[in-house]
Amino acid sequence: MADSAAMTSAASTPKGERRRAALVTAAAELLVEGGFDAVRHRAVADRAGLPLASTTYYFDSLDDLVYAAMEHYGRSELARGRAQLERLSTEQRGVDTLVELVLDQLLGEDPAYDAVLLRYERLVATGRRPHLRPLMRTLAGELRELLTEIFARSGVEIGPWRLEQLIALVDGAVVNALIEVDPDPRAAAARMLRAALS
Repeated sequence: MADSAAMTSAASTPKGERRRAALVTAAAELLVEGGFDAVRHRAVADRAGLPLASTTYYFDSLDDLVYAAMEHYGRSELARGRAQLERLSTEQRGVDTLVELVLDQLLGEDPAYDAVLLRYERLVATGRRPHLRPLMRTLAGELRELLTEIFARSGVEIGPWRLEQLIALVDGAVVNALIEVDPDPRAAAARMLRAALS
């Protein structure tokens, strides 16, 4: 395995940066599709179309690669949410539009049962990975800022405590729907959130 100075030097070249980015993107895709167990050196290298050795060349460990994948995925979702926010005017919006915007941020845009289930499995499994906790706290803070701004641009002023209540309401509705094998956990969360905001 190359030493850290050599890895830093190689990763800072344009080719190295492209390869590292391809590995991170591939790992993030696998993470979303199959959870933490899907992110393995060989699977990531195959998805990125790179040699197996590249995963250990650009990352000190599988934990480092998973961290980079989680950060990439989290930042991509936040960027998508900010782009949605920029398209919002400051005029008051209907509750249904607001509910969908909030659920897009909390549950992702894919409403399929498996997509929501994998998202919650990933979130719960993060708790067993202490090295990810600081990143997840940072991303959660940025998500709350984004949600607060979405509410504000929709004509709803909301404080931190009320926001936490609404997030917990959505999480509870989703988890209950998943336990009951409800085919549409997003619809269950939408009903609860709509009632809370009406």
